[in-house]
Amino acid sequence: MMEKGFTTTELCFLRPPFLLCIFAGFLLNSFVIAEIPLGSKLLVADNDCWVSSNGDFALGFFNISDQPNLYSIGIHYNSKSIPTSQQTVVWTAGADITVGNESYFHLTQQGELILFDSLRGIPIWTSKTGNRSIVSAALRDNGNLVLLDKEQNTVWQSFDDPSDTLLPGQSLYVNQTLRAASKNSLSSYYSLDLNASGQLQLRWESSIVYWVSNSPSTSNLSAFLTPSGAVQLRQQSLKPVWSVFGEDHNDSVNYRFLRLDSDGNLRLYSWIETAQLWRTVWQAVENQCKVFATCGQRGICGFTASGATDCRCPFELTDSINCMVPYKECESGSIMLTFKNTFLYGTYPPDESVIISSLQQCEQLCLNDFQCTFATYFNNGSGQCSLRKTPYVTGYADPSLSSISFVKRCSDPLAVNPNPKQPPPSEQPMELCLPCLIGAASGTFFIFAMVQLGIGFCIYKRKGFTGRKTATLGLASPHLKGLAVLSFSEIKSLTGDFRNQIGPTMFKGLMPNNHLVTIINLNAFIEERKFRGAVMKMGSIQHKDLAKLEGYCCEFNHRFMVYEYAKNGSLGKYIDDSTLCKKLTWRKRLDICSTVAKAIYYLHTGCREFVSHGNLECENVMLDENLTAKVTDFGFARIDGQASYCGFSAEKDVEDFGKLVLTLLSGSRNHEEIRDWAYREWKEGRVENVFDRRIEGGMEVEELERALRIAFWCIQMDDRMRPSMGEVVRVLDGNSSVDAPPHPFAFQKPLHEDDEAQEYGSESEV
Repeated sequence: MMEKGFTTTELCFLRPPFLLCIFAGFLLNSFVIAEIPLGSKLLVADNDCWVSSNGDFALGFFNISDQPNLYSIGIHYNSKSIPTSQQTVVWTAGADITVGNESYFHLTQQGELILFDSLRGIPIWTSKTGNRSIVSAALRDNGNLVLLDKEQNTVWQSFDDPSDTLLPGQSLYVNQTLRAASKNSLSSYYSLDLNASGQLQLRWESSIVYWVSNSPSTSNLSAFLTPSGAVQLRQQSLKPVWSVFGEDHNDSVNYRFLRLDSDGNLRLYSWIETAQLWRTVWQAVENQCKVFATCGQRGICGFTASGATDCRCPFELTDSINCMVPYKECESGSIMLTFKNTFLYGTYPPDESVIISSLQQCEQLCLNDFQCTFATYFNNGSGQCSLRKTPYVTGYADPSLSSISFVKRCSDPLAVNPNPKQPPPSEQPMELCLPCLIGAASGTFFIFAMVQLGIGFCIYKRKGFTGRKTATLGLASPHLKGLAVLSFSEIKSLTGDFRNQIGPTMFKGLMPNNHLVTIINLNAFIEERKFRGAVMKMGSIQHKDLAKLEGYCCEFNHRFMVYEYAKNGSLGKYIDDSTLCKKLTWRKRLDICSTVAKAIYYLHTGCREFVSHGNLECENVMLDENLTAKVTDFGFARIDGQASYCGFSAEKDVEDFGKLVLTLLSGSRNHEEIRDWAYREWKEGRVENVFDRRIEGGMEVEELERALRIAFWCIQMDDRMRPSMGEVVRVLDGNSSVDAPPHPFAFQKPLHEDDEAQEYGSESEV
């Protein structure tokens, strides 16, 4: 995905096709239009733009520099005084959404803006304004795209749906967010919001606040960028209560914008006419190295001789990218590496334990704690020592810093034992060793004191005086048997108060031993007795293609399932993302189909009793580090807020599997629309058209034909015509042939058994 922090030249000029219509200026395919009527449409292929009446802004498609066949639509500067290479994008529909080269942007007759993606064959973004009496649209001279009713009132505006930029005259309200653009095809962790207390906050991954506007705590404020170059927090009366000013405040500057850049810093830019470039006139975090995780997992932030930031790893890389603490359980013991003028902190998890100690104690405490990976002594007179238990390390280094950091690593193995075994000494008369007695007594007292402190610490934690409660240790050791039983408060702690969401009802959790798990909220009621009985049965299910159930929560009305974690997240994430989907090659997609089929087949026939999945969809197929599928969230059917164990039939699972196969083959998740279209294309001999065009490297037509046939059999409306999962597995593995299927809606289930026998005769064989 593109990085909006770049200029349009960096985005598009280096690789054709160029940024559409930004480079056209006021040429043939760009047109100034005061009013955009209903039915208006912009097509990628036509290079059209909608331009504001003053010519300063234009709305049109632009492509991604490293992906020339993917496009976004957005608003960019279009003034003749700004070279095309500097005409920056200021708003994008759907943020990081990209579409194919036959897509279009449409203002429908119902008054709704729709971005239609030709790759998926569905609208991928809408303004959600259908049937709201909209009669036209307009691109204002201030860069605001608006939808108007017949009284010319604004019903919807792009200013209320910002991406990463604020323009002069635009406000940011509570519950609105600026999110930095994607970087290196990964969604950004950085965001800016205005909290309920009236303070602007820069966040990393929603949980870490690393910059706050030092404004008075007041409610009902909004952030506002003035044309004169000031960022203000204003009351409803428009009176400013806090302001910061660009260095060219009140100077004669024609164009400005405030942007949350992809490096996590908030900057105010001004257009310098004489230099023909955008210049930073204010930034929120003066020292870029103090932006949380500015180096990510690439090491420690520092500055080069020219003043530019530089990320370096002070120890060996774990792979070609990541810089992690070089410590694990060591047979030869461990030592501490010392880094002066360096402040280190962890990213996963970002929490820490801070105690008061001396410099030497800080180092020794981490060395003696086998879970501690690194420590930082603030060395500023506070006596604070930060201890971390994660290998994910980052931070910054600067000669002006007083802090000293220690990083644990394994000792080098010893080639020669420095204490070789000596022959036993000759027997000597026993003598009283006073230092030995003192040492033994001191050691005994120390051990007794440590035991008492340990007991006191456990009682202290039990009573809840600590700021956070650690999870039950049932999952802390992989050698323990059975399921971990967790409380609701422990579930909240593991999931970061449910901030680490990876699906609609799915969360990433981190156990005390850094063991990652997937936590699923059942989000439906089931009696406690039935729930516990069901999870005990599910806990005994073991199969390589099923995610292992590792624990659960059954407290009051809370029902959660804890599964093993898959590194790459859900299949749905890969299908929906135009970049990630390319990793799902044709061969990988067929493998996923086969793996999921075998998992469902095992649930149906391989357990002591029949188990239905009941909820098979892309979000419940997880991908590990090798993009191998593991099926999760099985066993419970949810209907109208009620859950039941094995509440669905095998035929329902077969139908859901057929929909999943169609999604993998076509890349579209709109089953209602894709089903009929895909069958028609297959029936008329255009099977290649069903193939997801985003897949690189092509496909095998014979394999596509076989997969489509079995998918169409699986989604037959008459569930008795659907194959068993055993038959599905044999077909996908090439061990069984499959007949041409009828249209999924070709037959209806008859009302009477006599009619059934007359109409069908016998069940179709696959």
